[in-house]
Amino acid sequence: MIIDYRSDTVTKPTPAMLEAMMKAKVGDDVFGEDPSINELEKLASDMFGMEAAIFCPSGTMTNQIAIKCHTQPGDEVICDESSHVYQYEGGGIAFNSGASVKLLLGNFGRITAEQVLAAIQPDDAHRAHTSLVSLENTSNRGGGSCYDFEEIKKIQAVCKEKNLAFHLDGARLWNALIAKNETPKQYGEAFDSISICLSKSLGCPVGSLLLGKKTFIKKARRIRKVFGGGMRQAGFIAAAGMYALQNNIQRLAEDHTHAKQIAAAIEKKEFVQLVLPVETNIIIFELHNSISASELVAKLKNYSILGYAISPNRVRLVVHLDISNEMVAKTIEAFNQL
Repeated sequence: MIIDYRSDTVTKPTPAMLEAMMKAKVGDDVFGEDPSINELEKLASDMFGMEAAIFCPSGTMTNQIAIKCHTQPGDEVICDESSHVYQYEGGGIAFNSGASVKLLLGNFGRITAEQVLAAIQPDDAHRAHTSLVSLENTSNRGGGSCYDFEEIKKIQAVCKEKNLAFHLDGARLWNALIAKNETPKQYGEAFDSISICLSKSLGCPVGSLLLGKKTFIKKARRIRKVFGGGMRQAGFIAAAGMYALQNNIQRLAEDHTHAKQIAAAIEKKEFVQLVLPVETNIIIFELHNSISASELVAKLKNYSILGYAISPNRVRLVVHLDISNEMVAKTIEAFNQL
């Protein structure tokens, strides 16, 4: 039995999800004729109280489309230095949008309204034009940390006052909603655009959605085409998304419990220097100099446990719907033996 914590993207569709996919009604989505995709887009936009949505292959594509929609070449995007849009999207902000980035050092990936206000460029021909603020909730490199929604509202107020667009990379927003007992509509009211992944916490094989106003999504649809993201009979994977939204959100609390149980065992080990606070399904821990992250990942593999070295001295484990109670117990036992 392999216990795979490398990411929550490694999940396999459940039999019930596969059945929903097999029964999907499909058409040509580029013509706007795939009924399953149309239904998924409406379901998601209604959940968040937003006007429209567009289905895309990946969260990187939805983020990059949003940034392209909100900016002009020469603009500047404000985000935390650990943000996925900066760290893990292939330099897409520069390549796709011709924009630069103002990086802020937040608290476990979370920036504040005060930081945003101080980072906005003055109206000066010598400076880049600040046009967009992008948040990530939960924060991947922040250990699955969640924003305080009151701080989000403060950042929203700054964006409105300064006429900046406000985007959310909500790849794991579902985890934050469960952990903080919040609602999608709160977020729909706060942001101009939201990217939500179906292939991480919710266990779909592929797919993400970008949400926003109708005029924004119309522009996004054109950019998706330019990026090569138009899909045809993709209703089969949209059906997986609908199943996930209807069945896999509330169960995320189980993943959070499992992550905290594993973290409690990890923090007892002498070779562990620090465990980032565990709020959701991600565990990131830092090692003493006695062992490197790659060495520990190799040791875990001897127990049939797969982890991920995210830096020379940090390891990440991500809990997901394919991790059972038995697997959690075996993981804790393995750490107790290390």
